[in-house]
Amino acid sequence: MPNSPSSIPSSHNPSPAEAAIANGTSAQVARPPVLLAGTGSYAPSRVLTNADLERTVETSDEWITTRTGIKERRIAAEDEYTSDMGFHAARAALTDAGISATDVDLIMVGTATPDMFFPSTGCVIQSKLGASRAVAMDVSAACSGFLYAFELARQMISCGEMKTALVIGAEKISAVTDWTDRNTCVLFGDGAGAAVLRRADTVEENPRHARGLLATVLRSDGNYGHILNMPGGAIRCPVTKENIDARHNTLKMNGKETFKQAVVSMCNASLEVLEKAGVGLEEIACIIPHQANIRIIEAIADRLKLGLDRFMVNLHRYGNTGAAAVAIALDEARRSGRVKAGDKILLVAFGSGLTWASTVLEL
Repeated sequence: MPNSPSSIPSSHNPSPAEAAIANGTSAQVARPPVLLAGTGSYAPSRVLTNADLERTVETSDEWITTRTGIKERRIAAEDEYTSDMGFHAARAALTDAGISATDVDLIMVGTATPDMFFPSTGCVIQSKLGASRAVAMDVSAACSGFLYAFELARQMISCGEMKTALVIGAEKISAVTDWTDRNTCVLFGDGAGAAVLRRADTVEENPRHARGLLATVLRSDGNYGHILNMPGGAIRCPVTKENIDARHNTLKMNGKETFKQAVVSMCNASLEVLEKAGVGLEEIACIIPHQANIRIIEAIADRLKLGLDRFMVNLHRYGNTGAAAVAIALDEARRSGRVKAGDKILLVAFGSGLTWASTVLEL
């Protein structure tokens, strides 16, 4: 048998697969780690404060701050789209990683507010970047979209066909906000965040022997889709004058039920992914949660018996930026020194669908 282990010449350096076969084991072959190589973020220049909202809807800075923790949010210009914000964040991430757009094999964009139904926002960003060899697509998982895309990109890299992925979370939620609804219009903002993932095939590509993405949990439950959705604008409820007048093309939310599901889901996902990664909560240097509401984060901290100082929080400046929220917070945590090389961090998100996701990452 020419391909049997015994026929391999002694000068041959066996692969992990060959070594496992030669040893008579069926152990899973270790794959090179997928590392976080760079991050970037972008926020529009326009700042909408709580005081600004006081002049347009029946609300107050005190009411918004005590119930959400949000003080201001960024609003994209009328001619500034999700792809524009995603492009700026992506370019910053590529610069941070020290690679060019032509090195990118895969672009995945988590968004619930694409420029259009088709082509994908990923393809639009690919064109803007000049990432000519990249496969590009969108991932629709609402606020969990960035972490969904993160894991899908890791899987595609781990298969061996791709080496470098650009993962983006970008939203223009202001375009689908009902600015007459004080319960929702105070919550959301626009922005984008991005991350570069790369497979480390050699010691030179991973001199610190970082383990990269350790584990991910992705979950969904469509039975709760009605508590957070946008009913209009697609096939079921198309764009018509009547539907626009009824504001069906804006997001709707059952706040109390969404709050409850967010806390339970993100707590469960956090504990599940830690167990999957074989990492203790005490080993986590920083938790980067979805930036929706400070009370949600406080409730999660309480259930996990942690101080709020263990969490990266920037929602007071951005509000809820959907799929961009975790991505922006991750970039800010790295650039501010909140997290550093060697740290283990936990990312966790929750969104419409319902969807939720968590990832443990060693920097």
